[in-house]
Amino acid sequence: MKKLKTEDYKALQSWWSALQGNRGDRAQLRRAQAPDDVLLTPAFARFLQTMPSYWSDNKPWMPLTDSAMVAAVLARVKYKSENDRISFARALAMPKEGAGKAVMSELRFQQLQKSHTEEDFFRRICRAIALLDGRVNITSLANDILHWLDESRQGPANKPMDRLAVRWASDYYAAFKE
Repeated sequence: MKKLKTEDYKALQSWWSALQGNRGDRAQLRRAQAPDDVLLTPAFARFLQTMPSYWSDNKPWMPLTDSAMVAAVLARVKYKSENDRISFARALAMPKEGAGKAVMSELRFQQLQKSHTEEDFFRRICRAIALLDGRVNITSLANDILHWLDESRQGPANKPMDRLAVRWASDYYAAFKE
């Protein structure tokens, strides 16, 4: 499984912060109906320029389509989560202010986990961000996207605790209240 490095996190944070002041790039990335739509945009080229070089080398460790998925999804995040210790999955289980139910229902969460194609996953994760009103821990989200893409190609990890679905379920159900 891919594990992002400190330099990746710093570059993602810096790019995302700069994107907040660049409405044109943000709009180009947000208009993408699929991650492949992002590949031909100048906004994606600028994303790659800010990331470590292996994000644009299109090597097996980081295919260009994975970089595009991260850029397209993170462009939909409006606000960084105030608490970096709250993972993406945990945030989906927490109730919105004034509401008693989880942001994402258990059924939709299970559908997100069981996405069969990259297009399904992209559509569902974008919906999850919308349900969170665009307030997401971007480092957790980027890491989870890359983990999901790895598992979709190579199969789940041998150890259950290394599987994204297990980690997501642990985080989600730790905060879930019916």
